[in-house]
Amino acid sequence: MSRVGDRIAGAMSQHDRYGRAQYRHMIAWPERIRREAPLLERVLGAGPSRRVLDLGSGSGDHARYLASKGFDVVGIDASDAMLQMATEEPIPSNVQFIRGDFRDLARSVSGTFGGAICLGNALPHITEEDDLRAIAKGLSAKLEPGARFLVQLLNYTSMRARGERALPVNVRSDPDGGPGELVFVRVMTLPDAAGRVQFFPTTLRLDPDAEEPMQVVSSQRVHLRAWTRADLTRIFGDHAIAEGEVVGAFDGTPFDENTSRDLIWIGVKSTPH
Repeated sequence: MSRVGDRIAGAMSQHDRYGRAQYRHMIAWPERIRREAPLLERVLGAGPSRRVLDLGSGSGDHARYLASKGFDVVGIDASDAMLQMATEEPIPSNVQFIRGDFRDLARSVSGTFGGAICLGNALPHITEEDDLRAIAKGLSAKLEPGARFLVQLLNYTSMRARGERALPVNVRSDPDGGPGELVFVRVMTLPDAAGRVQFFPTTLRLDPDAEEPMQVVSSQRVHLRAWTRADLTRIFGDHAIAEGEVVGAFDGTPFDENTSRDLIWIGVKSTPH
């Protein structure tokens, strides 16, 4: 029996933009987890409990890893395709995946948490400040005093300054045994004055023996918001989640707004006086 719950009343009308994107197959997950694990364990291990909320849990790889380290994880995602991917394999007893909207955490998840994460540039899919404030308010109500909230997103300020419009290309064999290889391309517009970004994740098939060696498998247009450190500090700070630490990479490199590729923001839920 599936343990995916639907805690949002009524059917969600949001278009599943990632229905054709096979992220589990295009990301080198073992290497990524090894790179990110030390910081995740340090930050979440410092929380008041080992119950963790994973916002935008996607394929579930982070949730499964944290569960293997003794955390109790609730993953929430709005994408049916991602939840299907996350539940293809047996689910550990200390993991739960929920279909829901993390702008409405009060209705989506129950209980409180000693930590929370939002990884893989998921937060920029929230494009309006009112929605981000709704997340901050809901998360503040769900986090125990002293809980850590770790957010990872691209450092759009640096990308705009350098005119950088693409992420590294990933090339993988086709997990379904198709000819050639799959190529994952991620191109975007630079943030405009309002911080709006158009993101174009595209999967190509490279078959050197075909008459047309490179063909488009799927391509999407996704609207993002280029949130900055100042945005996160201001909005989450208004809801009792104060900036505690900011780094530019999972190895702990200090954050530099002008050069860091990533923005990893760690907030701490304040303790009532």
